[in-house]
Amino acid sequence: MCTSIMAGKTATKENVILLARNEDFTNNIWNKYLTYRSFPEYYNPENSNTVVTDGIWTLGNGLQVPVPENAFSYSAIPDFAAYQEASRNISERFFFEERGINSQNVAVSATNSMPDINDKVKTLDPFVSPGIEEAIIPTLILPQVTSAKHAVLALADYITMYGAAEGNGILFGDPKESWYMEIGSGHHWIAVKIPDDKYLAVANGLRIHSINIDNTAEVLHSCNLFEFVVDNNLLDNPQRTDFNFAEAFGNPGNPYNEDRIWLAQKILTPSKEQAPRQTQYPLFLEPDEKIKIENVMTVLRATYKGTVLEGIADRPIGVTRTAESHIMLLDDTMPDELKGIIWQVISMPLGTAYMPIYACLKEIPKDYTIGGNVYTPLSAYWSFRGLYALSNCNDNKDIIHDFWQEKEQQFIKENPFINSTLREMYKSDKQLAITYANDYSSGILCKTVEDANTKMNEMITKISGSTQNVDNKIRI
Repeated sequence: MCTSIMAGKTATKENVILLARNEDFTNNIWNKYLTYRSFPEYYNPENSNTVVTDGIWTLGNGLQVPVPENAFSYSAIPDFAAYQEASRNISERFFFEERGINSQNVAVSATNSMPDINDKVKTLDPFVSPGIEEAIIPTLILPQVTSAKHAVLALADYITMYGAAEGNGILFGDPKESWYMEIGSGHHWIAVKIPDDKYLAVANGLRIHSINIDNTAEVLHSCNLFEFVVDNNLLDNPQRTDFNFAEAFGNPGNPYNEDRIWLAQKILTPSKEQAPRQTQYPLFLEPDEKIKIENVMTVLRATYKGTVLEGIADRPIGVTRTAESHIMLLDDTMPDELKGIIWQVISMPLGTAYMPIYACLKEIPKDYTIGGNVYTPLSAYWSFRGLYALSNCNDNKDIIHDFWQEKEQQFIKENPFINSTLREMYKSDKQLAITYANDYSSGILCKTVEDANTKMNEMITKISGSTQNVDNKIRI
């Protein structure tokens, strides 16, 4: 159950395409690891024989599709134990990848789950199993697409051919533009282009409304979508120029979702006075000021403290059951191999720093490749999660918050200088610039987990010292 923010180029301070999401789950040990896939699994010589038969690729949920023509490399953040936790899977191959940027600089973040699909739609156009679902979308789409729009159309083709297994909201971006797509039934979907000067906030309810579905430059949708809505009386007064996909297919007005939209828009556009708990909020808004990356971090950590919903709203944006959080930036001023940067939290942003990682990073530090659903000191995920848990148990939460804020602010301040250095370096030595970006990213990852472990050691030492036997008469 996630929360997302997307922003167009001129809406951001850095003039970049921005895609961000908290990946939330029902428990707080849905742990992640980092990887770089030089080959998609259907092309990898080490495993292609086990996933491809007669030109048909079997994905982790059992869906079978023809092997794609392209085979682009991509960054990913899979789950350690997806094959144990998923309802359907093919052995330990079930990756459950959540986000990534491919070698063509196309970013995908999948998904915001949409469980609010209305019962009438579920009966008219049921979901299909196995079909398109969150667990396979990045794995399926990232290796084959060359632009954000291409990604929308590619996923749409799969939905048309095989059907969708669940309702979802998916984020797509490239250095030029970004698109947001919603799946509302087994075979119906819609996608909107994010305006350059605006942002979009998404929770776990369908969001797309007040759009002209005949504006093909900014809206894409499934075949006969409007006719399906009209024929089945899904809207009281359906209009092509003011179409409400969210109302036709979902159940707008759930405070669980609308509270978070209200909160995100209040943070980014405080000048716009909006009553809480409206049925729907504006799809796109202009920010009062150009959005900086720290503004997005604030949104992804946001609670209702200090607002009229404090003590009333149950579901904030920042929650302890976040498995990972990412802010993907696509910067068209950078060289091709360096256009994508991922500000990544392993575990939850409430208790950890966002770390800048260039999407071209291939050599992942070992700490970020080890883990499971049981604590181990060797795992980066458990280092971050464990430190937060320890601080909560010993009333040191504020200390840990300040500790990570200092680290994070350092990363934010130095990043423009790193980008500038990489641009200049690339002009004279392309490979040196790529190597430097890799070394910088790897160094950030290593140093940050080292900081977490050092802080945890200090806290454990302090706790141990405070619990020693104070009876000086005891002699051993």
